[in-house]
Amino acid sequence: MIDCQTEISQGRRFAFGRNWLRFGQLIDEERIAGARESLESALGTSDLTGRRFLDVGCGSGLFSLAALRMGARVQSFDYDPDSVRATEKLRQEFAPDSDWSIQRASILDATFVRGLEQADVVYSWGVLHHTGNLWAAMEATCGLVAPGGTLYVSIYNDQGAESRVWTSVKRRYNTSGAVARQVLLAGSVLYLGRHYPLSAAMRLAKRVGGSSATTTVPRRRGMSRKHDLVDWVGGFPFEVATPEKVFTFCRERGFELRHLKTCRGSIGCNEFVFTLGSPTGG
Repeated sequence: MIDCQTEISQGRRFAFGRNWLRFGQLIDEERIAGARESLESALGTSDLTGRRFLDVGCGSGLFSLAALRMGARVQSFDYDPDSVRATEKLRQEFAPDSDWSIQRASILDATFVRGLEQADVVYSWGVLHHTGNLWAAMEATCGLVAPGGTLYVSIYNDQGAESRVWTSVKRRYNTSGAVARQVLLAGSVLYLGRHYPLSAAMRLAKRVGGSSATTTVPRRRGMSRKHDLVDWVGGFPFEVATPEKVFTFCRERGFELRHLKTCRGSIGCNEFVFTLGSPTGG
C-alpha cells in the first residue's frame, strides 16, 4: 500500500484526514444528534442493537459514533492516518469504554478486505470516489454486505463537462501552495454562489478565512459547511457516476434499491441505500 503522506506531499491526494481532525474539534452532542437523525432516516430504523456496522472510510468517525449510539457493533477503518486519529479522538471523548474497532486500512487492499467479516450494515458516505479506483472500491464494498444486509453509499454526481472542470480544480489545489489554495477556495465560493443565496455565500467566504470556524451552525447530517467546502474543492482523487450507473452496478450484484436521494443534477453526492437478497432469495 502506497504511503498516504507521500501521496499528499506529491500533490496526488488531498489531506482528507487533516480536514477531519479540524472538524472533529466542532463535534458535540448537537452534531452527533444530527448525524444519528440522518442515519436513522436513511436506514428506516432507530435501532441497530446487536447488528454489525462497518464504516468504510470513517473520516471524522461521526457516523460510526452515531451507529454506536443506535446500538450497533462498530468497526471503522480509513486509509488516511489522520482520519484514524480523528476517529480515535472521538471514541476517547464520547465512547471511551465502547467495543468500537478502529483501523488504518484501504478498501483497495484485497488482503485486508478478505480478512473482514461481512456486516449487517456497510456504510461509506462520500469515500469510494476518492480512492482512485471507484468501481474496484464499490466491488469490494458490496462484497462486505452480509446476505439480507444493507449497503449505504453516496457517490459524487456525474455532471459531464462540469465534473471534468472540477477535476482540474482539485488537481490544481493539491499541487498549489497556501495562497493559491485560498484563491481557489474563494473562487469556488463565488461559483457555488449560484446554488445558494448571496448572503450565505458571503458568510461562507468569511469562514474560509477561519474567523468563525468554531461558531458554524451544524448543517444537514451534523456537518460543517466550511469543512465540507474544503473537502469538495480539495478532494482528490475524484471520480463521479450517474445514479443509473450505480443502480445498475449494485442490481447486477443482487442488491435492491430501498432509498435514493439525488442532488438533482448539481454538484454533490447521490445517496443510495440497497438491501442484499437473503440466502432464501427473499
